[in-house]
Amino acid sequence: LYFSAQEGILFFYHIKDLECEMKTCANILQPISTLIFSPDYTVLLLVTDQGTIYTYKPAHSGEAVKLLDACSTSFLAADFLTPGNKYCVSVTISGEVQVWFLEDGTCLSKLNLDIEVHVT
Repeated sequence: LYFSAQEGILFFYHIKDLECEMKTCANILQPISTLIFSPDYTVLLLVTDQGTIYTYKPAHSGEAVKLLDACSTSFLAADFLTPGNKYCVSVTISGEVQVWFLEDGTCLSKLNLDIEVHVT
């Protein structure tokens, strides 16, 4: 079980039989609003309240890597484009939808919806 704390810390809670162990995985120093696993569970997207998107690879037990940083407006949500885990799609509060290459954070495509986006 992966979860985050308000302080921007990503935790892993390992449960086996009657034993539980909690491990700190990463500290990105920004409150995390969303955690999304890739379809094959090899990459975890972390979306922060400030609109930054990080990737974390549980098998590598490394630090979270900053992928995208919102410039003028915050990312509201992000998710993987399937099949695979090479691309993600994001939407900003201002209604801009973008497709990203996850290896280096290259923006491949964008579309402005010309509306403000809200989460319900």
